[in-house]
Amino acid sequence: MYDVVIIGGGPAGLTAGIYAARDNLKTLILEKNFPGGQVAITEIIENYPGFVEGISGGDLTEKLYQHAKHFGVEIKNGICRGVEFCDGYKYVCLQYKDIKIKTKTIIIASGAKPKNLEVPGENKFLGRGISFCATCDGAFYKDKVVAVIGGGDSAVEEGHYLTKFAKKVYIVHRRDKLRAAKILQDRAFANPKIEFIWNSVVKKVNGEDKIESITLYDKKLGKTSELKVDGVFVFIGWTADTDAFRGLIEMDESGFIIADETTKTNIPGIFAAGDVRKKELRQIVTAVSDGAVAAKMAERYIEENYPQED
Repeated sequence: MYDVVIIGGGPAGLTAGIYAARDNLKTLILEKNFPGGQVAITEIIENYPGFVEGISGGDLTEKLYQHAKHFGVEIKNGICRGVEFCDGYKYVCLQYKDIKIKTKTIIIASGAKPKNLEVPGENKFLGRGISFCATCDGAFYKDKVVAVIGGGDSAVEEGHYLTKFAKKVYIVHRRDKLRAAKILQDRAFANPKIEFIWNSVVKKVNGEDKIESITLYDKKLGKTSELKVDGVFVFIGWTADTDAFRGLIEMDESGFIIADETTKTNIPGIFAAGDVRKKELRQIVTAVSDGAVAAKMAERYIEENYPQED
């Protein structure tokens, strides 16, 4: 039996673990892939306080992981398929085995997953031509032509990164200006390997055994065209990874959990931290902040709802 079970081992979950364990709470982190989440596969992080020269996502998450382990947090692989309640306790049900983990509180820090294009041909090439991670797959496109779909920080940053390998990078954006931070825009505009295609959306991914082109629709001109590419990298936003909690936790239309700055959800003793929570800014620094708050709220909930153990 645990005091706190944290679902998700990204920055929010690892930070929650650190704070909970330091408060002498028996703490378990369940992570379905590897500690660090999306951050772990980010090439360089330049806006996390204290790292003037930047730090790789892998290095930062390794530090967070070791910090959590140092204070005695248990970290295990597991996928939550739901939550049950009995006799004042909560039970985290795992997906692949008939195992239920008893706990007093739960912190949901399961993060978010990238949105798909949802166009013909996409499913055919997922994982073999369509990618959501330039750091993971960029090296496969040495001297090739790729398209990046999106106009935010991730799209522009990953597009710039891809120029290390690809001979040409098209950034396709549905608007006529970018949403990315100014410093990222300046880098992309100055990069001779990057070309922008404005006011356009992908309508289809074409090819037989491999991607050969994408069909674009220019919203301003009302015309379609074919763009020959060898690969497509999609960065058009995120969907909360909260399927296991639908019907239980209050969410918005995209599946993000509705919780205020205290991280409290509509279910007493269940908290939401990091990118999974509905909020205006999703950054590493806001995730770790949520994690700290959630752990303190969990501690307070335990003090108020469970008798002191001898």
